[in-house]
Amino acid sequence: MRPVYFLGIFIPTALGLELAHASPLLVFGAAALGVIPTAAAMGEATEVIASKTGPGIGGLLNVTFGNAPELIIAFFALLEGLQEVVKASIVGSIIGNILLVLGAAMVVGGAKRDKQTFSATAANAQSGMLLLALAALILPAAFQLIHGGGLPGIGEERVDFGSDLEKLSLAVAVVLIASYAAGLVFSLKTHKRVFNPYDDSEADEHTGWTMRRAIVQLAVAAVLVGLTSELLVGSVSEASKEIGLSEFFVGVFVVAIVGNAAEHWVAVLAAAKDKMDLAVNIAIGSSAQIALFVAPVLVLLSFVVGPNPLALVFNGYEIAAMLFAVLIANFATQEGETNWFEGVQLLALYVVVGLVFFFA
Repeated sequence: MRPVYFLGIFIPTALGLELAHASPLLVFGAAALGVIPTAAAMGEATEVIASKTGPGIGGLLNVTFGNAPELIIAFFALLEGLQEVVKASIVGSIIGNILLVLGAAMVVGGAKRDKQTFSATAANAQSGMLLLALAALILPAAFQLIHGGGLPGIGEERVDFGSDLEKLSLAVAVVLIASYAAGLVFSLKTHKRVFNPYDDSEADEHTGWTMRRAIVQLAVAAVLVGLTSELLVGSVSEASKEIGLSEFFVGVFVVAIVGNAAEHWVAVLAAAKDKMDLAVNIAIGSSAQIALFVAPVLVLLSFVVGPNPLALVFNGYEIAAMLFAVLIANFATQEGETNWFEGVQLLALYVVVGLVFFFA
């Protein structure tokens, strides 16, 4: 057993501290340590799956299991009517995966290499999907402004935008989900070879593993990630209020970072092993799945649960952050190669966005 898995003892520890109503800082510390072994388990399973099926399927499975906890957490936030917090976490996940995760992967992977290469065709296809999602997520806000309305303010928990925008958001959600489904057909069926090149020599490195074992480990790790993520989010929210951080900043940055810790770990680990195709698939693919699937599903669910439907109208800070993040993602993946300095630039932009959101 790898030494990192011994940190798994902190998962029941965090749960016990939460049930005992201990200090949020103690719960956060234990839960943060508990995320490490679950992230390591997801990374190991994803690497095996990717070696046997290709980086496309491996990355897809990783982001799907990795985003499941965030979808669950956002669902409970919808039940409580915290719609602006839900939208902030969506934005945080999109920009976090593009700027923080991809940036860190480029820095770590390129630290000892002149450059790293990946499939430009696969990366550009996902970046194109992100660009479509960006337009769809911004246009409802344009509709609101053109018709004399205002964007949601910082610190608001829920805004009633009226039935027209709710119906528009519902229609946009359906289109985005249909587009995501078409993207899956494109990457997993009609153009499978582009996204999932199979390498027998690489698969031989994992002869001791079966696909079933890898998928079961990935699923179990995802469940544990969901548990620890929920503990992290709950404790961070309370702890942040004690030290004076706004709920808006917490939703965009803190919740998004801790909620996607496992994906962050796996992408950076893959880049360190010079598996940049897998790292890019996880980073860009996760953002695309959030924008094209998770956000629309939350809109559909809001028509069933919560006080009123969720309208896809983001505030000005969120729109600007998504715009620059998606544009730079398209720029960074055009040539199919990267280096550590490009990663530094992505991380620098993430810090700047964080500073702006902190003072917002």
